[in-house]
Amino acid sequence: MPKDAAVEEFAGLVRALKARDGRSYEALGRRLSVSASTLHRYCSGATVPEEFAVVDRLALLCGADEEERRALEAAWTEADRARRRAASPAPTPVPAAPEPGPGRGPVPDPTGPDPSAEDLSATEAPRARPRRGAPVALLAAAVALVVLALAAALLGHPTRTASAPDPAPASTAPGRTAAPLPFTWSIDSQLWEGGCGHTYLVDRAPRAVAPPPVAADSGAWAGTHGAVHGGEALVRITVQGRSPSDAVVLHALHVRVVDRATPLPWNAYRMDNGCGGAVTPRHFAVDLDRPRPLARPVDGLDASGAEVRKIPAVSFPYKVTSSDPEQLLVSARTAGCDCRWYLELEWSAGGRTGTVRITDGGKPFRTSGIKGRPAYVHDSAEGRWITDPDSGQTG
Repeated sequence: MPKDAAVEEFAGLVRALKARDGRSYEALGRRLSVSASTLHRYCSGATVPEEFAVVDRLALLCGADEEERRALEAAWTEADRARRRAASPAPTPVPAAPEPGPGRGPVPDPTGPDPSAEDLSATEAPRARPRRGAPVALLAAAVALVVLALAAALLGHPTRTASAPDPAPASTAPGRTAAPLPFTWSIDSQLWEGGCGHTYLVDRAPRAVAPPPVAADSGAWAGTHGAVHGGEALVRITVQGRSPSDAVVLHALHVRVVDRATPLPWNAYRMDNGCGGAVTPRHFAVDLDRPRPLARPVDGLDASGAEVRKIPAVSFPYKVTSSDPEQLLVSARTAGCDCRWYLELEWSAGGRTGTVRITDGGKPFRTSGIKGRPAYVHDSAEGRWITDPDSGQTG
């Protein structure tokens, strides 16, 4: 099927932006939180994004000015209309009733009796007369059922008639629906800044702590050592709709602190000795030391090219589908507490609304301050942990 002219025009503008930037589909897709194949479908015209937000982020990443962004939005609007027209089913034509022509008899009335049906009135069997004893039998049966029910109740055994519905399972709360969420979500709670910078608090002496792992093995290392995030915890939430066409609207992200205690008196072990990256991802900054912490959206920065580009922060409400997921990065910091906390994500879809609690495998996330704690870095040449010169500690 040939593509609509509006879709072709929009796809051409997206291709021009991608060509101007010069980065691969995969590299741009990571910045936009979409897959490389999804971005390729936008450029080829095979798919039109349901929301302009992802295209606007692409335009900003590729250095488009205000006039270009307005032209891109106008082109997307027309392409989106074409997409909706193509998705709408054509109405089914209703055949007209045939008119009587020469040699034809009158059209039979569809509401009248069928002339081809046999007349059964002459052969219909006479209705059986109810017997006089039937009401008495029915009354006796009803009395017997009542007696049985009373006897069963006195004996402690509940009765159940064949037509009665089964009782609801004990695990189903009153008023709750068993319908699944219209989206899926997953988390990664063992992220390091730039892939190499992080601090853990561990209640062990340096000689009892293994060397720093690679970032991919951080979860296993932290679990083995009973480690707690020191000073900052980075949590990435991936949200993806179940349908390519029915969008899920994300409305807000809330922070709930369930416990505050004195910072842990443990040693601080730094997983790096100075590192950094060219890209600072957009994220939500959370100050756990505030009485009511908020998830504050923060722009990211991309310094991988000739000039630094701003990556616009995620702003609510935000829509996701199966082909257009979103990643929400949360940076939760504390200096003065051992905080246990979780997140709540508000959503709506198809007339339904709800709130999902985001936890660390069913438990609250945990972050503790590191101010004044002995800090160690790993000396790879000597194969041991040594005191961090910047910590002010000796030994």
